Amino acid sequence: QVQLVESGGGLVQLGGSLRLSCAASTNIFRINAMGWYRQAPGKQRELVAYITTGGGTNDADSVKGRCTISRDNPKNTVYLEMNSLKPEDTAVYYCSMHTSRNSRDPRYWGQGTQVTVSS
Repeated sequence: QVQLVESGGGLVQLGGSLRLSCAASTNIFRINAMGWYRQAPGKQRELVAYITTGGGTNDADSVKGRCTISRDNPKNTVYLEMNSLKPEDTAVYYCSMHTSRNSRDPRYWGQGTQVTVSS
């Protein structure tokens, strides 16, 4: 069974930065694209960014230029770095393992980590 464990969330001030981490419990991490989604209260879960096994990335327009997704295959870990944080970035952030090397479709989810941006 695949487990994804996120860490790094918390309270951040307006304009601040954070780095989220997600560790996968299995080496199939290395053959699947990985992503980060977020869900704000009363809103649908939305894609923030995803990264293919080859390192190609795709970011949502809402975070473009403020977000970097990366992966460390030997550590089975994916990261999300965000800067210039805004109150609208406040959400629960979920790590996702996707269905194939280049897919943007999630198959497995982490439990989520809360990010709150204070103004």
